[in-house]
Amino acid sequence: MTVESTNHATTGAHDPHAPLKFAYWVPNVSGGLVVSTIEQRTDWSYDYNKTLAQLAEDNGFEYALSQVRYMASYGAAYQHESTSISLALALATERLKVIAAVHPGLWQPGVLAKFVASADQMTGGRMAVNVVSGWFKGEFTQLGEPWLEHGERYRRSEEFIRYLREIWTSEHAELSGDFYRLHDFDLKPKPVDVPGRAHPEIFMGGNSTDARGMGGRVADWYFMNGNTPEGIAEQVRDVSDVAQVHGRSVRFGVNGFVVARDTEAEARDVLREIVDKADREAVEGFGSAVKQAGQSTGDKKGMWQDSEFADLVQYNDGFRTGLIGTPEQVAERMLAYKRVGADLMLLGFLHYHEDVQYFGREVLPIVRELEAAELERVG
Repeated sequence: MTVESTNHATTGAHDPHAPLKFAYWVPNVSGGLVVSTIEQRTDWSYDYNKTLAQLAEDNGFEYALSQVRYMASYGAAYQHESTSISLALALATERLKVIAAVHPGLWQPGVLAKFVASADQMTGGRMAVNVVSGWFKGEFTQLGEPWLEHGERYRRSEEFIRYLREIWTSEHAELSGDFYRLHDFDLKPKPVDVPGRAHPEIFMGGNSTDARGMGGRVADWYFMNGNTPEGIAEQVRDVSDVAQVHGRSVRFGVNGFVVARDTEAEARDVLREIVDKADREAVEGFGSAVKQAGQSTGDKKGMWQDSEFADLVQYNDGFRTGLIGTPEQVAERMLAYKRVGADLMLLGFLHYHEDVQYFGREVLPIVRELEAAELERVG
C-alpha cells in the first residue's frame, strides 16, 4: 500500500448535539502554563500530576495532553518526557484518556507505534498521540538531528501519521514514502479494539495552510491555538473542506486558558497580574522562535503570526479564547466555540488543583445546562 492510499475511518464528524468534551494541558514541564513570575500553585512533579489526573477525571475531563519538551527553554527548566508520563497518568486513573505529544524526526514511527500499542493494551484503550511538526529548531539541532523547513516538516508529519495508522490496522503493513517505509510488517499486539475507534486517536495542530491541508487529509482531531469564534470558524471550514474532498471527517479542539472566579473583576485582575508580571525576556525569546515557523511559509500564515506580546505569555494564545470571567461568562463563551464547530476545549489553568475543582463544581454544570437548553430550543 502506498502513502496515497492509506485512508481509514476517523473518529467521526462534529456533532452539535454531543456534549462538549474537555481536555487539560498536563503541567509536565516546570514553570506552569504562563511565562510569568506570578505565583502558580502548580508543579511539574509526577506526584502532583498524578493527583491532578485523578481530580480532572472526577471533574469532567476526558483527556489529558502531555507536552513535549526536550530541553530547558522559555521558563521550562525541567521536563518529564511525554509518552512515559502519559502512560503513568493513565495507569493512575480509570477513565482518563491520555494524549502524548510526539515529534516526527525525533521518533522512528514504528518504535512509537509499538510503544503506543503496548500502552493501549495496558490502559484498556486510553492512549492517543498528538503529532507535533515542530517549532523549536534548537531541540533538533542541539540533539544533532536535521531541521527541515516548514513545508517539509508537515510532509514528514503526514507520512508519519499514515505510517502509524497503517501499522496499527494492517496485518501486512506496507508504506512507501519519501521519509518512511514499511515492508509486510505485522505489529503484535495491535492496539485495543475500542468501539467507535479504528485505532488510537491521532491529534495534530496548526494554523498554516500546510497544517490545514494535512489535518483534513489524515488527522482524527485538529487542535487550534486560541482565537476568536470567527477565527476558529474559518479554520474549521478550511480543514473540513479538505476532509470532505478525501471522504473523511475531522473533529476540532480549541485551546484556552481559564481564569474563572466568582466575579469578573477578580478574574480580570488575575489576568492583568499574569501579564504585568510576564517574564519579558522569555516571552520575547519564545515569540521570535515560534514566529520564524510562519514566516518560512509561502503565504506567511502560521501559528502565532498575529500574536501580540500579551498573547504569547500563554504558550498557545490561550488568553485570546476569552475564557476569563465568572463561571456563567466562561460557560457561555465555550458554547460560542461549540456553535462554530468545536468538539473539545483544551484548557490550561494557573493553580491546577484548585482551578480544576472549581471548573468541575462551578463551570461545567452551567455548560451542561446551556447545552440542554440549546438542544431544547432547536427541537
